[in-house]
Formats: sequence, structure tokens, C-alpha cells
Amino acid sequence: MKKCLLSVAILFMAVISAKAQFSLGAKAGINFSKINTNNVSESTITGYQAGLFARFGSSLYLQPELYLGSSGGKFDFNNNGGTVTTEGKVRFTTLNVPLLIGKGFGGDNLNFRVMAGPIFSYVLDKNQSFSDNVSGAFNDFGDYKKSTLGYQVGGGVDIGHITADLRYEGGLTKINENYGQRQNIWALSVGFKFF
Repeated sequence: MKKCLLSVAILFMAVISAKAQFSLGAKAGINFSKINTNNVSESTITGYQAGLFARFGSSLYLQPELYLGSSGGKFDFNNNGGTVTTEGKVRFTTLNVPLLIGKGFGGDNLNFRVMAGPIFSYVLDKNQSFSDNVSGAFNDFGDYKKSTLGYQVGGGVDIGHITADLRYEGGLTKINENYGQRQNIWALSVGFKFF
């Protein structure tokens, strides 16, 4: 982790020393998340995200972000040979730090972008509801990690100071090793560049 932070700091210094174009902004949006799990049916829940971003560069750019988000998933557990179905749900509040590299196509007033990069997420709060039947049959199902590493890919558009992004986020690490659980998210956000 220390090597990763040092690498990011060196990259920031290189971009700043090159006197690249810089912008800072705020963003907010909605997301649709699901936790893929072995041997359990999953469904999507709706969440939110809100935070800040910086952009270094114009045509080729580096975009670090810091935002709060809400994500998770719903589960359907079949018991007694599939005759009884029990539902469960988990919702996380996370602090997210993506570091995206992107390419812009256009000018200052209209710019289309593609981007990709890693994301680190830290769970600040967890709200889960699983019945006693689920807890007994699926031991340690809700034993989730406090932090995960993932990736984001997507596209966006800038119209003047307004920016909009559509991204997919996949998990590189499992949030629960015992059941192969990985979270994936589709996120749509709108932001405003202050300068």
C-alpha cells in the first residue's frame, strides 16, 4: 500500500511540474450495484455517490477522485429444496478513491472522454439484514472485508463547466472470500468544474 501511495504522489508531482491544465470540481449521481455470489440468486439495489474530483491535463489526463457512495446487493436464498425462499440485503456506505487515466476528444466547450483506472473502497458503515435461517445455513455469509480494490471503465462528456460520466466498476478483490462475492456497479454522475 505504501508503494502504491508513493507511486501516486510521484505521478501527481510529475503532472504538476509539467504545468498541465488543472481543473477541480464536485460530482453527484446514482448507481446500481449487485454482489455476485456463488450458489445464491442476486439482484440490484440503487445507491448514490457524491464527492470531489481533480483533473490534470486536457487531451490526455489524470483524474483522482474522492467520494462517498452507497452500494450493496439483495439475495434470494432457497431452502428446503427450493420450496422456501428467504431474502437478504446488505448496504455499504463507502469512501471511494479512484485514480483514472483518460483521453479527451474535443475542445474546451464540448469534450468527449474515455477513462479507466483502479479504485480503492473503504467501508465506513454496513447495514445488513439476513434471517436466522440464512445465518445458520450460510455460515459467515455477511463476513465482509473493510476494504476492496477494483477497477472502473467508462466514458463521459464535458459541456462547458458541466461534466457527466457513465462508468462500470468491477471488483478485483472479493468482499467475502467464503462465497466468492464480488461487487459490480453501474454509475451515472453529473458534476460541475469550478475552474
